[in-house]
Amino acid sequence: MSTMKQLLKLTLVALLLSPLSLLAQKKIVAPESITLDVGQKMKLDIYVTEDGKKSDETVRAFSRARRSLYVDADLMVEAFKPGEYEVLVIGGGSVEDYPEGNNRTSIKVLVKYPAIAEIKVEGIPNKIYAGTPVPLNYTVIDEAGLTREDVQVTFTSKNENIASVSSYGIINTFKEGRVSITAKAEDIENTINLNVVKNPITKIELTADGDQARTGDVFHFTAKAMDAKGNVIADAPITYSFYGVSDDVSQSASGLIKQDGRFVADEAGIYTVTAAAGVASASKTLKIVPRDVQRKIEMVGQGSVNDKHTSDLWIWEGVDGRDYAVTGTWGADGKAYFWDVTDPANIYKIDSVQVDARTVNDVKISEDGTICVISREGASNRKNGLVIIDVKNPRDVQILSRFDENMTGGVHNVFIYQDHVYALSAGQKYYAINIEDPKNPYAVSKFELDTPGHAIHDVWVEDGIAYSSNWADGIQLVDVGNGIAGGSPSNPVQFASYAYPNGANHASFPYRSKTGKFYVIGGDEIFPYGLNTGKGGVNMAGGYLHIVDFTDLENPEEIARVEIPYAGSHNYWIEDDILYVAFYNAGVRVFDLSGELMGDLRKQGREIAWFIPNDGNGYTANAPFTWGAQLHKGHIFFSDWNSGLWSAKLEPEKPKETQIQSK
Repeated sequence: MSTMKQLLKLTLVALLLSPLSLLAQKKIVAPESITLDVGQKMKLDIYVTEDGKKSDETVRAFSRARRSLYVDADLMVEAFKPGEYEVLVIGGGSVEDYPEGNNRTSIKVLVKYPAIAEIKVEGIPNKIYAGTPVPLNYTVIDEAGLTREDVQVTFTSKNENIASVSSYGIINTFKEGRVSITAKAEDIENTINLNVVKNPITKIELTADGDQARTGDVFHFTAKAMDAKGNVIADAPITYSFYGVSDDVSQSASGLIKQDGRFVADEAGIYTVTAAAGVASASKTLKIVPRDVQRKIEMVGQGSVNDKHTSDLWIWEGVDGRDYAVTGTWGADGKAYFWDVTDPANIYKIDSVQVDARTVNDVKISEDGTICVISREGASNRKNGLVIIDVKNPRDVQILSRFDENMTGGVHNVFIYQDHVYALSAGQKYYAINIEDPKNPYAVSKFELDTPGHAIHDVWVEDGIAYSSNWADGIQLVDVGNGIAGGSPSNPVQFASYAYPNGANHASFPYRSKTGKFYVIGGDEIFPYGLNTGKGGVNMAGGYLHIVDFTDLENPEEIARVEIPYAGSHNYWIEDDILYVAFYNAGVRVFDLSGELMGDLRKQGREIAWFIPNDGNGYTANAPFTWGAQLHKGHIFFSDWNSGLWSAKLEPEKPKETQIQSK
């Protein structure tokens, strides 16, 4: 046999006897698609085969649309809302056991739309004045009891000489008489009867609480409709509108007006606000000047972390009077770093701890500056609890205890308030843990919603109220000692909530304005292009801050926003009517929150300053991705995912006499 043939034979034998050829070949068996009705449950028939035989290998499955389609640990899928969804299936064992490392597949799920059951029409007055428009307040309900916004509704009028109705449900009245309006969706109809009466309105009186202000200042208009004798017509349907001319000819004079008479302007210019009821109307003209709150911001110092991702931060004054910081790390080796920041231009590490975790996502310090709590995720033994640390001497921190009970799913965020730690568990609930004796912590209660597929990301506690961020369930206000609802740490009582449509509520922060308004700011977390977690990954986030007016706890109103184009919000801080917010790839942004809030704060010129921390030596070079910001003794401290801990400072505020005073 030739030498070449011998080599080929030996190579073939080696390949046949190689470890790869001896590996069992695994495969996930799952249906390509399933169809469900709303409310239906089904056990998913998915499993792993090994060399063609069914194995007992654990299979995991989950839906990203948990509120619409939920899969539990026993592979039971339940449909809550109609639509098309995907269930991701992941096989157990090593990825290398699967051909080409493909240990996952997906199932397409169609949840059928139920038939329409009812068209509700509400709020139609007993009489309508001729010549005034009336919106038809209607809701389409299907047989599953769900509100449907995907259904085409058509409208017809029995007598269009008296009233007509647009394709959007706006009724326009012309003369006195009775008329029937019918709304129809699929095979369901609802007919209402309208009584159109003579219009007595001859005059509108319009007043406002001023006629000039800065962009972003909120005006309050009051309109009265009167008849020929000067009597007020209390039930007159008054509508507000505005027209503006911007000082800058390249911009439109945008703003926002509410139908209760509130108005705010985005651009400097001249605006005319009109109140109308049928043919009667009245107008007032306003002069709007620039808000002029911009200030310079400069970088002061940096504590570099360039070998791993940095997560959250907390700054505090130590018991020795010096200033310190703690930062976590993400997707790495379970370290938390302690820093001396007494001189913000000279930030340096003084100690660290390492725990069994891949991620130390959150770090918090007690009110007296003696205790630190850090969270753990990705522990080797799956005991992803929290760690309690003595930081009386931040140069020699000591681990006092660990708390792992009920925390196997990971602790993503924590908060310390009055000798209790509020700690997330498995992304579904939070526990209140007593740490009066920090060496012997114990749980005293938990708070969890009972909605389908509920989840939670964060909890913040202030004045005895816990503000939790519950993704699609939105902002939850829970009494844990405030007394407003009789709650305590051992008896948390939910008393208010607000959920906004995109379902991405990631953080919540309370803000009690000097105007008397009580706001809660809810922040999104969205990664429209995915999240590249490795070294060298450059990311772009999405989402914004939703400012919700909770002054009336039973009727919270989303009233304003903070949005930065092509970037997404993360964590933030409010102090002295100023918002400091980390906007991921758009750096740290600083906003003026003074006065009443309404509309788009950035368009209004309320952005004071911004700083983007580019670092050529970062874990990913020149890829800013700011995580959180905190004001401490006049300096803005913030952490960046790719470059560590930073400090910056705003120039002093402009003298008040150069500004038009806020209303």
